[in-house]
Amino acid sequence: MQNTLALGGLNEMGVPSGNATLQLALTQRLLSQTKPPGSLGVLESLGLRLGLLQGTLSPSVERARICVFAGSHGVACAGVSAFPSEVTPQMVANFLAGGAAVCVLARAAGAELHVVDVGVEGANPDWKQTATFFARSQGPGTHSFLETRAMSSDACDGALAAGREQVQLALKEGIQVIGIGEMGIGNTTAAAALCAALLPAPPDAITGRGTGVDDAGLARKRAAVRTALELHATPLTGSHAARHWLESVGGFEIAAMTGCILAAAEARLPIVVDGFIASAAALVAARLEPAALEVCFFAHQSAESGHALVLHALGATPLLSLGMRLGEASGAALALPLLKAAARLLCEMATFESAGVHSGAGEPHAL
Repeated sequence: MQNTLALGGLNEMGVPSGNATLQLALTQRLLSQTKPPGSLGVLESLGLRLGLLQGTLSPSVERARICVFAGSHGVACAGVSAFPSEVTPQMVANFLAGGAAVCVLARAAGAELHVVDVGVEGANPDWKQTATFFARSQGPGTHSFLETRAMSSDACDGALAAGREQVQLALKEGIQVIGIGEMGIGNTTAAAALCAALLPAPPDAITGRGTGVDDAGLARKRAAVRTALELHATPLTGSHAARHWLESVGGFEIAAMTGCILAAAEARLPIVVDGFIASAAALVAARLEPAALEVCFFAHQSAESGHALVLHALGATPLLSLGMRLGEASGAALALPLLKAAARLLCEMATFESAGVHSGAGEPHAL
């Protein structure tokens, strides 16, 4: 049982706390199935985690939803992105039209897609509240954290609430797993500053090229992160520091994803965390509530340079590594079928006894 439980990084990720009897029963089911023990690797640990989170021997994540949170960033005016700020509302329109990568991948995964505007500058007034679009703007983007705090405490609360709302809706509507991601030009700079402060980590090590900035753009990004760390330095620690840095250098979409993770943890709802920026939200959530990581499944390791540092600090083992750095929950959408497969294997795979297959110990079982 010890070896089975260690599969797929469960020791690193942490087995969800709770029912020891259920954990034993899930482990025994995995050991009784028609395969060598541990031969399905990470899929076995995923099934175990899902069963423990849902409190059942028969977990299911067939009903999935992707939530993309969008927000603009004041720091974008410092030339830290290869794209202008206008791309943020343009991409929201692309999401709503079904043409973005995450739209395609969500459809391929059989997942619903929700888009949440938590503060997009230049938002189209024709974007009306629908069953899948949520206007929850906390303002026309954050302030530049090179001059002042990115957001007020009230705006941060509003963004956190927008994320929590998506979990409440998911629970009401029978959704069994959520994937989270974001859109916001400038948000890799915000995430780098946030993670550099909270880990802590050297700004140059955690700040990457994001949308593909050239060497001059990368130098501006790194300088912006260093300036932010100096301007907003604080003696606060723990959860107080996490809240301080979220307000000081974060983004509305980062705060919304943080709220989503915190609410998912309270409900023990599995949540698939996308890439670097979503992982920055997970870092904040973990500093606010360490148990929040129990529900987090990290979709992939982004090509963004700081992501590996954040995953290591969280003790997280990503499910995929495909050289992606798009964001917008694209990695989360790709990881969802792995969770579905893990749950189905646990529930549907025959045991040695039921299939009449020799277990490798003693005589073959009878049909």
